[in-house]
Amino acid sequence: MASQPLIDFETLDLSQTVVSRTELDQYLRQSGRFAMLDGVLHEDVEGRLMVGYKDIASDDWWAKDHIPGRPMFPGALQIEAAAQLSAFDYSAHRVDQAGDGTQPGNFVGFGGVDKARFRGLVEPDCRLMLCVHLLKCSRRMFRYQAQGFVDRTMVFEGEILGVLV
Repeated sequence: MASQPLIDFETLDLSQTVVSRTELDQYLRQSGRFAMLDGVLHEDVEGRLMVGYKDIASDDWWAKDHIPGRPMFPGALQIEAAAQLSAFDYSAHRVDQAGDGTQPGNFVGFGGVDKARFRGLVEPDCRLMLCVHLLKCSRRMFRYQAQGFVDRTMVFEGEILGVLV
């Protein structure tokens, strides 16, 4: 059974980008084909919630080969997109909470994924909405609950673990 959505689409204005790809580049080191996050639409720092997006296009680098004739955005890349949103929130808003003197710009690595479930297809051309909620933030590690939506339907969920490298 799917978890309850982290956000209520009816109560949030998700029509405006509040953090652009250019601004994300100040915190995320992934670039080119592996920049899986196009922007952030909602930041609730006190509520520990972030909403971002990845526009999925039929001419994306993976679309021709996964799966020929019926492209599907790979689940591993969905998780990567959520991990990048989590890393952005941690780097932009949580580093000072770590309490160990870490500085913005340190590399945040992918530590793992737990409880991952894929509940629907992500096919071009669509917008994959990503929601992450901070569950735990310690000195060198964090954990976020993550969900992905297409047309307000949950397509994946899981928990993202990140580590400061």
